[in-house]
Amino acid sequence: MSITVENVSKVYGEQKALDNISFTIGSGEIVGFLGPNGAGKSTMMKIITTYIAQTEGAVSVNGHNVETKPMLVKQSVGYLPEHNPLYLDMYVKEYIQFSGQVHKVAKSRVNEVIEQVGLSPEAHKKIGQLSKGYRQRVGLAVALLHDPEVFILDEPTTGLDPNQLVEIRSLIKEIGTTKTVLFSTHIMQEVEAVCDRVIIINKGSIVTDKKLNELKSSEAQIVEVEFDLRIEEQLIQKLPKLTKAINIHDNTWQLTFSTSKDMRPAIFDFAHDNGLKLLQSQQKNQDLESLFRSLTK
Repeated sequence: MSITVENVSKVYGEQKALDNISFTIGSGEIVGFLGPNGAGKSTMMKIITTYIAQTEGAVSVNGHNVETKPMLVKQSVGYLPEHNPLYLDMYVKEYIQFSGQVHKVAKSRVNEVIEQVGLSPEAHKKIGQLSKGYRQRVGLAVALLHDPEVFILDEPTTGLDPNQLVEIRSLIKEIGTTKTVLFSTHIMQEVEAVCDRVIIINKGSIVTDKKLNELKSSEAQIVEVEFDLRIEEQLIQKLPKLTKAINIHDNTWQLTFSTSKDMRPAIFDFAHDNGLKLLQSQQKNQDLESLFRSLTK
Protein backbone atom coordinates (compact mmCIF):
# COMPACT_ATOMS: atom_id res chain seq x y z
CA MET A 1 0.00 0.00 0.00
CA SER A 2 1.19 3.54 -0.79
CA ILE A 3 -0.24 5.10 2.39
CA THR A 4 -0.78 3.15 5.61
CA VAL A 5 -2.22 4.85 8.70
CA GLU A 6 -2.49 2.71 11.83
CA ASN A 7 -4.24 3.81 15.04
CA VAL A 8 -3.11 7.42 14.72
CA SER A 9 -4.04 10.00 17.35
CA LYS A 10 -2.94 13.63 17.64
CA VAL A 11 -3.35 15.69 20.79
CA TYR A 12 -2.85 19.45 21.09
CA GLY A 13 -2.80 20.25 24.80
CA GLU A 14 -6.15 18.95 26.00
CA GLN A 15 -7.72 18.83 22.53
CA LYS A 16 -7.74 15.53 20.60
CA ALA A 17 -7.54 16.47 16.92
CA LEU A 18 -7.34 12.83 15.73
CA ASP A 19 -8.69 9.83 17.62
CA ASN A 20 -7.31 6.37 16.71
CA ILE A 21 -7.57 6.69 12.90
CA SER A 22 -6.66 3.82 10.55
CA PHE A 23 -6.85 3.47 6.75
CA THR A 24 -4.80 2.35 3.76
CA ILE A 25 -4.69 3.75 0.21
CA GLY A 26 -3.22 1.85 -2.72
CA SER A 27 -1.58 2.91 -5.97
CA GLY A 28 -4.02 4.15 -8.61
CA GLU A 29 -6.63 5.29 -6.07
CA ILE A 30 -8.04 8.80 -5.87
CA VAL A 31 -9.53 9.16 -2.40
CA GLY A 32 -11.68 12.08 -1.31
CA PHE A 33 -10.89 13.08 2.28
CA LEU A 34 -13.92 14.93 3.62
CA GLY A 35 -15.05 16.46 6.86
CA PRO A 36 -16.37 19.71 8.35
CA ASN A 37 -13.98 22.47 9.41
CA GLY A 38 -11.93 21.36 12.39
CA ALA A 39 -12.55 17.64 11.79
CA GLY A 40 -8.82 16.85 11.54
CA LYS A 41 -8.28 16.57 7.77
CA SER A 42 -5.36 18.99 7.51
CA THR A 43 -3.79 17.54 10.66
CA MET A 44 -3.81 14.06 9.12
CA MET A 45 -2.33 15.36 5.87
CA LYS A 46 0.44 17.19 7.73
CA ILE A 47 1.33 13.98 9.58
CA ILE A 48 1.49 11.98 6.33
CA THR A 49 3.77 14.61 4.79
CA THR A 50 6.03 14.74 7.93
CA TYR A 51 5.21 18.41 8.70
CA ILE A 52 4.05 17.43 12.18
CA ALA A 53 4.34 14.23 14.23
CA GLN A 54 1.47 12.11 15.52
CA THR A 55 1.02 11.58 19.26
CA GLU A 56 0.28 7.88 18.89
CA GLY A 57 0.17 5.30 16.09
CA ALA A 58 2.21 4.75 12.94
CA VAL A 59 2.16 6.14 9.38
CA SER A 60 4.13 4.92 6.37
CA VAL A 61 4.33 6.12 2.78
CA ASN A 62 5.62 3.65 0.18
CA GLY A 63 6.88 1.53 3.06
CA HIS A 64 8.83 4.42 4.67
CA ASN A 65 7.93 5.35 8.24
CA VAL A 66 7.20 9.09 8.55
CA GLU A 67 9.11 9.36 11.86
CA THR A 68 12.19 7.26 11.14
CA LYS A 69 12.60 7.97 7.41
CA PRO A 70 11.14 11.45 6.80
CA MET A 71 13.44 12.33 3.90
CA LEU A 72 12.43 9.20 1.96
CA VAL A 73 8.78 10.05 2.62
CA LYS A 74 9.28 13.61 1.31
CA GLN A 75 10.88 12.21 -1.85
CA SER A 76 7.79 10.03 -2.34
CA VAL A 77 5.18 12.76 -1.77
CA GLY A 78 3.95 15.73 -3.77
CA TYR A 79 2.07 18.09 -1.43
CA LEU A 80 -0.19 21.05 -2.15
CA PRO A 81 -1.21 22.56 1.21
CA GLU A 82 -4.45 24.48 1.72
CA HIS A 83 -2.60 27.79 2.01
CA ASN A 84 -0.20 27.50 -0.92
CA PRO A 85 3.10 29.21 0.10
CA LEU A 86 4.74 31.04 -2.82
CA TYR A 87 7.43 33.67 -3.39
CA LEU A 88 5.28 36.38 -4.98
CA ASP A 89 8.26 38.42 -6.23
CA MET A 90 9.61 35.54 -8.30
CA TYR A 91 8.62 34.79 -11.88
CA VAL A 92 6.58 31.62 -12.44
CA LYS A 93 9.25 29.76 -14.39
CA GLU A 94 12.00 31.07 -12.12
CA TYR A 95 10.20 29.74 -9.04
CA ILE A 96 9.50 26.33 -10.57
CA GLN A 97 13.16 26.11 -11.71
CA PHE A 98 14.26 26.99 -8.17
CA SER A 99 12.04 24.20 -6.80
CA GLY A 100 13.44 21.88 -9.46
CA GLN A 101 16.98 22.57 -8.26
CA VAL A 102 15.93 21.59 -4.72
CA HIS A 103 14.63 18.27 -6.07
CA LYS A 104 17.57 17.97 -8.53
CA VAL A 105 15.32 17.42 -11.54
CA ALA A 106 16.28 18.04 -15.18
CA LYS A 107 15.50 21.46 -16.72
CA SER A 108 13.35 19.72 -19.32
CA ARG A 109 11.09 18.51 -16.49
CA VAL A 110 10.37 22.13 -15.52
CA ASN A 111 9.02 22.92 -18.99
CA GLU A 112 7.08 19.67 -18.97
CA VAL A 113 5.14 20.42 -15.77
CA ILE A 114 4.55 24.06 -16.78
CA GLU A 115 2.80 22.78 -19.88
CA GLN A 116 1.05 19.97 -18.01
CA VAL A 117 -0.71 22.33 -15.57
CA GLY A 118 -1.50 24.96 -18.22
CA LEU A 119 0.94 27.65 -17.07
CA SER A 120 2.73 28.24 -20.39
CA PRO A 121 0.99 31.60 -21.11
CA GLU A 122 1.83 32.83 -17.57
CA ALA A 123 5.36 31.41 -17.26
CA HIS A 124 7.09 34.81 -17.63
CA LYS A 125 4.85 36.70 -15.21
CA LYS A 126 5.57 37.35 -11.56
CA ILE A 127 3.60 35.07 -9.25
CA GLY A 128 2.21 38.13 -7.49
CA GLN A 129 0.49 39.14 -10.75
CA LEU A 130 -1.40 35.85 -11.05
CA SER A 131 -4.98 35.13 -10.09
CA LYS A 132 -5.63 32.75 -7.21
CA GLY A 133 -6.47 30.00 -9.68
CA TYR A 134 -3.13 30.31 -11.48
CA ARG A 135 -1.28 30.41 -8.15
CA GLN A 136 -2.89 27.04 -7.39
CA ARG A 137 -1.49 25.77 -10.67
CA VAL A 138 2.00 26.89 -9.63
CA GLY A 139 1.61 24.87 -6.44
CA LEU A 140 0.45 21.84 -8.44
CA ALA A 141 3.42 22.19 -10.79
CA VAL A 142 5.85 22.14 -7.84
CA ALA A 143 4.06 19.11 -6.35
CA LEU A 144 4.44 17.28 -9.69
CA LEU A 145 8.08 18.25 -10.34
CA HIS A 146 9.88 15.29 -8.79
CA ASP A 147 7.32 12.76 -10.15
CA PRO A 148 6.31 11.41 -6.72
CA GLU A 149 4.28 8.24 -6.15
CA VAL A 150 1.85 9.92 -3.74
CA PHE A 151 -0.02 13.22 -4.00
CA ILE A 152 -1.56 14.98 -1.02
CA LEU A 153 -3.84 17.77 -2.24
CA ASP A 154 -5.51 19.98 0.38
CA GLU A 155 -8.30 22.05 -1.23
CA PRO A 156 -6.54 22.10 -4.65
CA THR A 157 -9.45 23.64 -6.59
CA THR A 158 -10.02 26.64 -4.32
CA GLY A 159 -10.41 29.84 -6.33
CA LEU A 160 -10.58 28.23 -9.77
CA ASP A 161 -13.12 29.39 -12.35
CA PRO A 162 -15.39 26.76 -14.05
CA ASN A 163 -13.04 26.24 -17.01
CA GLN A 164 -10.01 25.88 -14.74
CA LEU A 165 -11.97 23.42 -12.56
CA VAL A 166 -12.53 21.13 -15.53
CA GLU A 167 -8.84 21.31 -16.51
CA ILE A 168 -7.49 20.66 -13.01
CA ARG A 169 -10.08 17.92 -12.47
CA SER A 170 -8.84 16.18 -15.62
CA LEU A 171 -5.23 16.59 -14.47
CA ILE A 172 -5.97 15.03 -11.07
CA LYS A 173 -7.79 12.11 -12.73
CA GLU A 174 -4.83 11.64 -15.09
CA ILE A 175 -2.39 11.63 -12.15
CA GLY A 176 -4.58 9.12 -10.32
CA THR A 177 -4.33 6.49 -13.05
CA THR A 178 -0.83 5.54 -11.88
CA LYS A 179 -0.33 7.44 -8.62
CA THR A 180 -1.96 7.56 -5.19
CA VAL A 181 -3.99 10.74 -4.61
CA LEU A 182 -5.46 11.89 -1.28
CA PHE A 183 -7.71 14.80 -2.13
CA SER A 184 -9.34 17.08 0.44
CA THR A 185 -12.13 19.44 -0.57
CA HIS A 186 -15.42 20.96 0.58
CA ILE A 187 -16.85 20.84 -2.96
CA MET A 188 -18.93 17.66 -3.17
CA GLN A 189 -19.29 17.89 -6.96
CA GLU A 190 -15.50 17.69 -7.25
CA VAL A 191 -15.40 14.50 -5.19
CA GLU A 192 -18.16 12.90 -7.27
CA ALA A 193 -16.37 13.88 -10.49
CA VAL A 194 -12.84 12.86 -9.49
CA CYS A 195 -12.70 10.33 -6.64
CA ASP A 196 -13.04 6.54 -6.54
CA ARG A 197 -13.43 6.32 -2.78
CA VAL A 198 -14.49 8.57 0.08
CA ILE A 199 -13.22 8.81 3.64
CA ILE A 200 -15.34 11.07 5.86
CA ILE A 201 -13.89 12.26 9.16
CA ASN A 202 -15.81 14.01 11.93
CA LYS A 203 -14.48 15.24 15.29
CA GLY A 204 -11.21 13.40 14.74
CA SER A 205 -12.73 9.99 13.93
CA ILE A 206 -13.55 8.24 10.65
CA VAL A 207 -17.32 7.92 10.21
CA THR A 208 -17.24 6.21 6.81
CA ASP A 209 -14.70 4.76 4.38
CA LYS A 210 -16.31 3.36 1.22
CA LYS A 211 -16.10 3.29 -2.54
CA LEU A 212 -18.12 6.14 -4.03
CA ASN A 213 -20.41 3.80 -5.95
CA GLU A 214 -21.12 1.83 -2.75
CA LEU A 215 -22.14 5.02 -0.95
CA LYS A 216 -24.47 6.02 -3.75
CA SER A 217 -26.09 2.59 -4.08
CA SER A 218 -26.66 2.04 -0.36
CA GLU A 219 -30.27 1.21 0.49
CA ALA A 220 -31.46 4.46 1.99
CA GLN A 221 -34.06 7.11 1.39
CA ILE A 222 -34.17 10.80 2.25
CA VAL A 223 -37.43 12.69 2.58
CA GLU A 224 -37.69 16.40 3.31
CA VAL A 225 -40.92 17.27 5.14
CA GLU A 226 -42.55 20.37 6.58
CA PHE A 227 -45.18 20.23 9.30
CA ASP A 228 -47.53 23.02 10.35
CA LEU A 229 -46.16 22.98 13.90
CA ARG A 230 -42.74 22.69 15.50
CA ILE A 231 -42.13 19.25 17.03
CA GLU A 232 -39.47 17.67 19.20
CA GLU A 233 -36.99 15.12 17.85
CA GLN A 234 -38.16 12.54 20.42
CA LEU A 235 -41.56 12.47 18.71
CA ILE A 236 -40.25 12.18 15.17
CA GLN A 237 -37.99 9.29 16.24
CA LYS A 238 -41.18 7.16 16.44
CA LEU A 239 -41.22 6.89 12.62
CA PRO A 240 -40.37 3.34 11.46
CA LYS A 241 -36.95 2.63 9.89
CA LEU A 242 -35.78 6.18 10.67
CA THR A 243 -31.97 6.38 10.99
CA LYS A 244 -31.41 10.14 11.00
CA ALA A 245 -33.53 13.24 11.60
CA ILE A 246 -32.09 16.70 10.92
CA ASN A 247 -34.07 19.83 11.76
CA ILE A 248 -33.16 22.04 8.78
CA HIS A 249 -35.10 25.06 10.03
CA ASP A 250 -38.27 25.75 12.01
CA ASN A 251 -40.79 23.02 11.10
CA THR A 252 -38.79 21.47 8.24
CA TRP A 253 -36.98 18.15 8.71
CA GLN A 254 -34.68 16.02 6.59
CA LEU A 255 -35.44 12.38 7.39
CA THR A 256 -33.23 9.44 6.41
CA PHE A 257 -34.73 5.94 6.35
CA SER A 258 -32.94 2.59 6.07
CA THR A 259 -35.21 1.35 3.27
CA SER A 260 -35.87 2.00 -0.41
CA LYS A 261 -39.64 1.71 0.20
CA ASP A 262 -41.52 5.01 -0.21
CA MET A 263 -41.97 6.24 3.38
CA ARG A 264 -44.18 9.24 2.57
CA PRO A 265 -47.43 7.39 3.38
CA ALA A 266 -45.96 6.47 6.78
CA ILE A 267 -45.03 10.12 7.37
CA PHE A 268 -48.58 11.18 6.43
CA ASP A 269 -50.03 8.66 8.93
CA PHE A 270 -47.56 9.88 11.57
CA ALA A 271 -48.69 13.48 11.06
CA HIS A 272 -52.39 12.52 11.24
CA ASP A 273 -51.94 10.41 14.39
CA ASN A 274 -50.12 13.26 16.15
CA GLY A 275 -52.50 16.07 15.20
CA LEU A 276 -50.14 17.59 12.64
CA LYS A 277 -50.65 18.81 9.10
CA LEU A 278 -48.10 17.85 6.44
CA LEU A 279 -47.41 21.00 4.40
CA GLN A 280 -44.89 19.40 2.04
CA SER A 281 -43.14 16.07 1.50
CA GLN A 282 -40.38 15.58 -1.05
CA GLN A 283 -38.08 12.65 -1.75
CA LYS A 284 -34.43 13.62 -2.25
CA ASN A 285 -31.60 11.76 -3.92
CA GLN A 286 -29.06 10.15 -1.61
CA ASP A 287 -26.27 12.30 -3.02
CA LEU A 288 -22.88 12.79 -1.43
CA GLU A 289 -23.88 16.11 0.12
CA SER A 290 -26.84 14.47 1.87
CA LEU A 291 -24.65 11.62 3.09
CA PHE A 292 -22.05 14.09 4.34
CA ARG A 293 -24.67 16.07 6.27
CA SER A 294 -26.22 12.98 7.80
CA LEU A 295 -22.84 11.59 8.95
CA THR A 296 -21.38 14.82 10.34
CA LYS A 297 -24.34 16.48 12.07
